[in-house]
Amino acid sequence: MLPGLKVLLFLTLHLLQAMNASMVHLNNNGYEGVVIAINPSVPEDERLIPSIKEMVTQASTYLFEATKRRFYFRNVSILVPITWKSKTEYLTPKQESYDQADVIVADPYLKYGDDPYTLQYGQCGDRGQYIHFTPNFLLTDNLRIYGPRGRVFVHEWAHLRWGVFDEYNMDRPFYMSGKNVVEATRCSTNITGTSVVRECQGGSCVVRRCRRDSKTGLQEPKCTFIPNKSQTARDSIMFMQSLDSMVEFCTEKTHNTEAPNLQNKMCSRRSTWDVIKESADFQNAPPMTETEAPPPPTFSLLQSRQRVVCLVLDKSGSMASGNPITRLTLMNQAAELYLIQIIEKESLVGLVTFDSTATIQNNLIRITNDSSYLELSAKLPPHAGGGTSICSGLRKGFEAITSSGQSTSGSEIVLLTDGEDNGISSCFQEVKHSGAVIHTIALGLSAARELETLSDMTGGLRFYANKDVNGLIDSFSGISSKSGTISQQALQLESKALMINGKEWLSGTVPVDSTVGNDTFFVITWTVQKPEIILQDPKGKNYTTSDFREDRLNIFSVRLHIPGTAETGIWTYSLFNKGAKSQLLTVTVTTRARSPTVLPVIATAHMSQSTAQYPSPMIVYARVSQGFLPVLGANVTAIIEPENGNQVTLELWDNGAGADTLKNDGIYSRYFTDFHGNGRYSLKVSAQARKNMAKLNLKQKNKSLYVPGYIENDQIVLNSPRPEVPEEAAEAAVEDFSRLTSGGSFTVSGAPPGGDHAHVFPPSKVTDLEAEFTEDHLHLTWTAPGGVLDKGRAHRYVIRMSGRSLDLQEDFSNATLVNTSGLIPKESGSKETFKFKPETFKIANGTQVYIAIQADNEAGLSSEVSNFAQAVKFIPPEHSISAPGPDISAICLTIWGMIVIFNSILN
Repeated sequence: MLPGLKVLLFLTLHLLQAMNASMVHLNNNGYEGVVIAINPSVPEDERLIPSIKEMVTQASTYLFEATKRRFYFRNVSILVPITWKSKTEYLTPKQESYDQADVIVADPYLKYGDDPYTLQYGQCGDRGQYIHFTPNFLLTDNLRIYGPRGRVFVHEWAHLRWGVFDEYNMDRPFYMSGKNVVEATRCSTNITGTSVVRECQGGSCVVRRCRRDSKTGLQEPKCTFIPNKSQTARDSIMFMQSLDSMVEFCTEKTHNTEAPNLQNKMCSRRSTWDVIKESADFQNAPPMTETEAPPPPTFSLLQSRQRVVCLVLDKSGSMASGNPITRLTLMNQAAELYLIQIIEKESLVGLVTFDSTATIQNNLIRITNDSSYLELSAKLPPHAGGGTSICSGLRKGFEAITSSGQSTSGSEIVLLTDGEDNGISSCFQEVKHSGAVIHTIALGLSAARELETLSDMTGGLRFYANKDVNGLIDSFSGISSKSGTISQQALQLESKALMINGKEWLSGTVPVDSTVGNDTFFVITWTVQKPEIILQDPKGKNYTTSDFREDRLNIFSVRLHIPGTAETGIWTYSLFNKGAKSQLLTVTVTTRARSPTVLPVIATAHMSQSTAQYPSPMIVYARVSQGFLPVLGANVTAIIEPENGNQVTLELWDNGAGADTLKNDGIYSRYFTDFHGNGRYSLKVSAQARKNMAKLNLKQKNKSLYVPGYIENDQIVLNSPRPEVPEEAAEAAVEDFSRLTSGGSFTVSGAPPGGDHAHVFPPSKVTDLEAEFTEDHLHLTWTAPGGVLDKGRAHRYVIRMSGRSLDLQEDFSNATLVNTSGLIPKESGSKETFKFKPETFKIANGTQVYIAIQADNEAGLSSEVSNFAQAVKFIPPEHSISAPGPDISAICLTIWGMIVIFNSILN
């Protein structure tokens, strides 16, 4: 087998599964390539690395037991930031980086919360993005709150690696079971404990038994489940790993299908162990038969270094094509913008050009001032000619790096080409052994199909641009530092391209919010004649054409660098096409953070997978955040462009329905089904906030369970209360902003040229069905799916009900049918309501009804059955404010309260 094909096979098996470019892989039951990265803002602390090592070592043993001798951690890299002092034991990273780490160690953005969590927003079984531990969590004694840190790591690893979800629900901590008993939301139900309310005044607290809520029949709002410290139950780790006996995941036999938790909602009531068993890891790792435990993990200490980037740009004959602007000119426009506006100061940057041979135009130079980038931009190729040898370009790129005294390991190459090259696989092994990260930009329809292999095998980014400069600029703008230093990264505020008729204007506005404004550039490009330019800042100051700087290369573009810090507010631009001919005019605005201490709002985007085989649906994900806090209420739009140029514009939603996992978590999602043939597709996302509609959510949605206390020796011992965000401060206003980001490219095969996909894709599953009794009627609410997943509208709804959830789960088609003849589906994303009287049920106090819904489209395809909504008819006893709920444990508590012992260690 050829060396290049071996690498390609390795890639297919190991690297195309996750979009966060994790390097983790399984080798003889042991996880290798795990990266734990420390944020540059974390102060150096000699205790931190030993604590991380201890956590992982402890986790390895626990993971091995919990997975029935299948998995353990073999080797782990700890990446320390460049801001820490250098040490001889710190090695140079290869493809390890903060942005693609599996675990990050960083302070929370605001003071609330050291709760560990996993950023996880995919579907059931999909891998998460990263685990976040704070330094405070790693360095303080929080054993009673979360349990041993190694166990917490395994809980979060299950989220990250296998796509399972929590089995608790802090918003719905109790539910009514099918036996008409109020139960704590947990798995398994064999976990024992009691339910109490803690009431504190001054320096003392008392607890009392919970009372029934007069409206719901469940426990009152402040009621908390307190587990027994000593348990016989062995599962589940996804509920409360802090309990000593919790050493297993819930299985099919022990799983609590009734609990209103995210695991049941997202995984169709399957147990966590069932989901884990379906993972690729499980399929490739039979239990180890050796009697001895696996060895403890080994650790490598790496330290980030100054960024090293070499541009490797195609100047072959095909780059001379294009009308009225050649591809070479478009490339030079975008490359110059990258050198001037995107690459971070103090980076080392080199330049190589290639056709059938390659030339080093510039060895690495440090970007410090205008003269640095001018030296590089002056060497951009003025003419195109010759064949295409991508490997020659890459080899010269490596040479430019090493001849400047730098290692290729951990360096980055930005490779742009429009040509085919049958010999590209001949250098796969060299690329792999170099340790360099290769970012690829495919320009036009004929760019070599193996380009993406280079990106995938090295952990690089992949982009596709069709024929206008904006696609190239967006691609280059997406290649920023992976060090985690967001304050130094360039942000795109505007990227607009419009064909403007002769003697007509192009006008628009760009909000510059108070988190950005440093190093702000306005760039204008054209294709025929330079337009007249008028730019006005928020205070009324005008900049005109003469203020914009001509590029030395005469590449149909001008730029204005705003002196100092750009004014906060709305900037207005107007471009007048002076000639008689129509032409393409573009506007690009970039900026950086205003202050290193106030993080800017950022947007990131990606597809659910980098390759798709039709008719497998894909999901677009965009995350809008400030620090680690989600931004809610933004208008987020995806622009997807296939090779035939038919752009698809898709509004993304954060509504907890369809493709969106959680409502109001700052992750905006949507199914993508508008396929227009095979080949490469590009993704760009715009996130905007207007009219003060956006908010910052200060509450972390998914986080480790903060255990309120335990019952020990028949006595309740409480932990310190969780530091909570005050309800009145749970959201903070976000000023108007604009962000654009590239989500890279993806490839599609097996897709038709375009058209109606209703005969292929059914409506999406309803995941937020809710039901409640209103007197003797049932009132239902849900979010409307579409006719094609979450697009358009469904043709009809089928609603069924039963007194037992198992009937709906095992035989939905034979459950009692609800008359929905008057129910006409609304457009997808709309709020649906439906009220009816259940004629076949005798409604009395304690009556339970389970309801589920299915949507059909006009092609006769049906969605999956929805989540099960439960409605309980509860009639409060007369002349009684409340009634005590049933006690889960055998411990007797006085009704009015008793003094409890505080956990003195944590106070």
